[in-house]
Amino acid sequence: MSVTIDNLTFDHSHYDARGDVLYLSRGGRQAAAESEGTPEGHVVRFDADQQIIGITLINARWLLEQQGKIEITLPHHVELSAAALTDELAPA
Repeated sequence: MSVTIDNLTFDHSHYDARGDVLYLSRGGRQAAAESEGTPEGHVVRFDADQQIIGITLINARWLLEQQGKIEITLPHHVELSAAALTDELAPA
């Protein structure tokens, strides 16, 4: 499954149900050159060219249950609906 956030398509996802953390990444496996926390408490990972290669969504299921959406700034504000992440947050 892929997840599109704004104009970015993340083709890999892993949900850690125990920690309620959703990891999204783009392209092949690569180490991030830089990571940056967002005002909402998530993490955005960048490659050496400052392109977004991954996002870590903290408390993903809880936020969707409490607020019906996940908000993230990358670099502008984006909202994710529950429908956009249904498959990624399903138990493995």
